[in-house]
Amino acid sequence: MAERDDTRISRPSSRGGSAATDHAVRRRLGSPPADGAADVSTAPTDTAMDLGAMGAPTSREGNRWAVRRRGAGRRGAAGGTGATGRKGPAGRRGLAGRTGDTSAGRPGRSSSGAFPDASARRRYWYVVGGLVVLALAFGFGLLAIGNPMPPGSRGFWLIAELRATSILVMVIAAFCQATATIAFQTVTNNRILTPSIMGFESLYTVIQTGSIYFLGVAGVIALQGTGQFLAQVAIMVVLSVLLYGWLLRGRYANMQVMLLIGIIIGGGLGSVSSFMQRLLTPSEFDVLTARLFGSVTNAEVEYLPYAIPLCLMAGVLIWLNARTLNVIALGRDVCINIGVDHGRQTIYTLVLVSVLMAVSTALIGPMTFFGFLVATLTYQLAGTHDHRRLLPVGVLVGFVVLAGAYFVMNHVFYAQGVVSIIIELVGGTVFLIVIMRKGRL
Repeated sequence: MAERDDTRISRPSSRGGSAATDHAVRRRLGSPPADGAADVSTAPTDTAMDLGAMGAPTSREGNRWAVRRRGAGRRGAAGGTGATGRKGPAGRRGLAGRTGDTSAGRPGRSSSGAFPDASARRRYWYVVGGLVVLALAFGFGLLAIGNPMPPGSRGFWLIAELRATSILVMVIAAFCQATATIAFQTVTNNRILTPSIMGFESLYTVIQTGSIYFLGVAGVIALQGTGQFLAQVAIMVVLSVLLYGWLLRGRYANMQVMLLIGIIIGGGLGSVSSFMQRLLTPSEFDVLTARLFGSVTNAEVEYLPYAIPLCLMAGVLIWLNARTLNVIALGRDVCINIGVDHGRQTIYTLVLVSVLMAVSTALIGPMTFFGFLVATLTYQLAGTHDHRRLLPVGVLVGFVVLAGAYFVMNHVFYAQGVVSIIIELVGGTVFLIVIMRKGRL
């Protein structure tokens, strides 16, 4: 290649061309002038394109660089081909590195699946297996350890049946909180926000406080049952659907505005609750306080036949929509470019999230940072962006955290109390750490 370039440079003068023409050609190809001054190319665009195509530099340092490049090219050609014209070892290694061939001892390019490589896939299944073992261990511990009756007796199974109800409530709470939080953070494109920001827990507090404020303790006890549970779920879902339909449809639909209005509504409902709580008697306030802390003891057995179908319906629909959530996670512009209706899919997902959050909050009470803690741990453990893998891991993490907290409190510290206080403390601490590390919301 170097010989052809030199011939092309000297060709005009060898055929009798003038010295001016030879000088112009040399300047055109970036050769330094005879006086050794710095050369500034003033060639038009087509000349610059020709130089770029040939790889010719436009300065003295560029000429030296070109000489080194030509020398490296000769050495590379010598290493790549032998006397017989076959590729040498260096050429085979370079070709393998460019094409992703793993036969030459180098790892090839990773696929575009849910995991970057095979080791990440194995790690995912190790994590799933470990979480399943922990979930079974904590579940068995809560059922069997501390049972005063002899194993296998009728009394033993009666006590185990009562404890199994609490474990089932934990499964429902973990399923709702994990699935709702991961889906909500995906559609909002923010891993710090949780569905609680939309005022679900503030609305629950207003309903409970208003019931005791207007009806008294006796009236609230008389109204307990499935009717109260279904009414709370219906009110939360209807208000959230109205909010989404109002703020996410139309010409000025904006996710940030919806979140801001949700924060304002939650703050306003909290102020109304605080005002009514100040007017309660001490006995009424004591009854209300027990309801405002999230606990599995708040759930009643008659709620489960209604809560389980609602959770399964919303959770299965979100899981079936997991591939669309993968696209939504890439942003609104990507969704529009590939033909996904971003607005409709966002409202659809948020409505399902509201069903899950309404069931969880009405069943066990508010747990502000539990969903955030579970989602953050899930992202760290799963190591993938695929929601078909994230959602099952999130449910397992949620149950392990909740059941593990009850097991440690009851059988390690032998303490009786509201576990949600400890979970909120740990979750709030993790929230602050994430914000400080990230530096922004």
